[in-house]
Amino acid sequence: MKEPLDWIIEELKEIRDENLFRTLTHIETGQSPEIIINGKSHILLSSNSYLGLSVDPRVKEAAKLALEKYGTGSGGSRLVSGSSDLHRELEEHLARFKNTESAILFSSGYLANIGTISSLVGEGDIVYSDELNHASIIDGCRLSRTGVRIYRHLDMGHLSSLLESDSETLAKKLIVTDTVFSMDGDLAPLPELTELADNFGAMLMVDEAHATGVLGERGSGATEHFGVESRVPIVMGTLSKATGSLGGYIAGSRELIDFIRNRVRSYIFDTSLPASSLAASIAAIDIIENEPERREHLWRLIKRFKGGLETLGLEILPSDSAVVPVLIGEAGSAVEFARVLRENGVFTPAVRPPSVPYGMSRIRATLMAIHTDEHIDIAVEVFGHAKDKCGI
Repeated sequence: MKEPLDWIIEELKEIRDENLFRTLTHIETGQSPEIIINGKSHILLSSNSYLGLSVDPRVKEAAKLALEKYGTGSGGSRLVSGSSDLHRELEEHLARFKNTESAILFSSGYLANIGTISSLVGEGDIVYSDELNHASIIDGCRLSRTGVRIYRHLDMGHLSSLLESDSETLAKKLIVTDTVFSMDGDLAPLPELTELADNFGAMLMVDEAHATGVLGERGSGATEHFGVESRVPIVMGTLSKATGSLGGYIAGSRELIDFIRNRVRSYIFDTSLPASSLAASIAAIDIIENEPERREHLWRLIKRFKGGLETLGLEILPSDSAVVPVLIGEAGSAVEFARVLRENGVFTPAVRPPSVPYGMSRIRATLMAIHTDEHIDIAVEVFGHAKDKCGI
């Protein structure tokens, strides 16, 4: 008689046969430009800490002071005993940063997306979702039990036709999209999206996870970059990427935030963020707003890196962010390319299905404002070596 879990062995074999098996790499340092893995130094080109703030001395000091005052854990959910003055202060910071009336914290961006989407719409309503949206958006749509309309990536004509076909329904409509797409690094056309939302009476929700800190004059994100802050009513973001800390948030009107506080299960039943993370985020947001030179340096590095890769003849997918996707193709080839990179001191793992479509496996390089020109030049040289060795 077969054991009830024997099917897992067969499933794992299939995953390995398709070059999709994943293992963990344990990094022995913080998210610095140079990290240690198994005692060996590597240039880190796969961190979402785009501004390097997770290792900034001022951010770490803020976390230390909060740890001494408040301890290690929050002790409960926000609606019980887990809401501190630091939670309120960070929410006020976020509302100002995103130019909205109010904001509310979640323990992660994933929880913010799944909880908010599944509470704003329900059975009988309609969600319009870009085909390359993040998994947390996709899961939020599934949990909502709505009719989900998937529109072709960045195709506003297709989205318009879907909205037009549903124009007679009285159901609530929600358009939801990433602003910077995490695997491709390209931007959603927010001006066109706001027009469509207005024209068809749809709510518009955007995910600013990979735009925050990188885009906009103040680093607020894509809504600032496109000048549509007042026209996007539901803004989600994270504190775990350019902000260098932990958590997620929704920013919008006071009524929206009051609704979330009273209806969203992933907020109501979740233990709140610890004080050290809150203080780190507050300090990081201040740096993002007051040190635009960090973004300027980051964008100069991005240009240098892309130029070097293009000289090598590598195919870079169109990107307008700190995400630089180098298309390899098949999963096995991408794994081998990443192995050669790591063997030569550059750490950036291969991205394979289901994170990207089959045949579109890639090296997803990400840059940080604390990289130097020398880091970039060394990395480009190693990419060239990997290209030659792998026959790309």
